[in-house]
Amino acid sequence: AHPPTTVAPSSSPDRFVCCSSGGPGAMGAAKLEIPPARQHNRMKIISMGEQSVGKSCLIKRFCEEKFVGKHVATIGVDFGVKPVNIKGEAVRINFFDMAGGDHYRDIRCEFYKDAQGAVLVFDVNNKSTFDALEDWIVEAEGNSLNRNCVLVLCGNKADGKKRQVEEKDAKKWAAAHDCIGYYETSAKEGDNVKVMFETLFAKAAAAR
Repeated sequence: AHPPTTVAPSSSPDRFVCCSSGGPGAMGAAKLEIPPARQHNRMKIISMGEQSVGKSCLIKRFCEEKFVGKHVATIGVDFGVKPVNIKGEAVRINFFDMAGGDHYRDIRCEFYKDAQGAVLVFDVNNKSTFDALEDWIVEAEGNSLNRNCVLVLCGNKADGKKRQVEEKDAKKWAAAHDCIGYYETSAKEGDNVKVMFETLFAKAAAAR
C-alpha cells in the first residue's frame, strides 16, 4: 500500500487537450507552441511503453476520470494539460503521450529532453511489453533524457485474467532502474491510477 500524497486537483477548470502529430497542429511538424517545461508552475511528464499497453487510457483516466474502451492508436505524440495542486502550489502538468512502435521513434526522440517525470508502462498480461522496457530506457538515455527525470513503473491492465509478469519481477526491475516505485493499475477500473500519478508529480516537484 502506498500512502496518499499532498497532490490535489486544482480549483481551476480541468482540461485535457490533445494534439496528435497525425492531425492539425501536428507535433511532428514542431509548429505547436509548447510552454517551456522548466517554468516553476509547469511540469513535463512523458509516457513510455509499447503500443496497446494503455498509456493514453491511463492519462485520460487521470485527467477526465473516465475510460474509453475503443482503442485508438496514438499517432506520434499527443499533448495534454492538467492543472493540479502540489503542496499548495498550482502546477500545470504538460503530458506528452508518446506512441509505441519503431516507426514513431524519430518523432518521439524530440520529446525526451527536459522531461521531469516519466511513466514507463507495460501490460501485465503481455510479457513482451515488459521485456521491451529496456529498449525504451536506452532510447530515452540516448536522446537527452534528463538524468534527474523521475521514473515510475506501471503495470497496467491489472484487471486482466492472463497475467504473464509477476509483481516481484516488476518490482525488481523498478529497483534496478531507480524508479520511485511500481504500481499495478487498471485504466478501465481506475485502480491505483490517481495515486501513481500524484506520487510521480510530488517526487518530480521535490527533485526540481
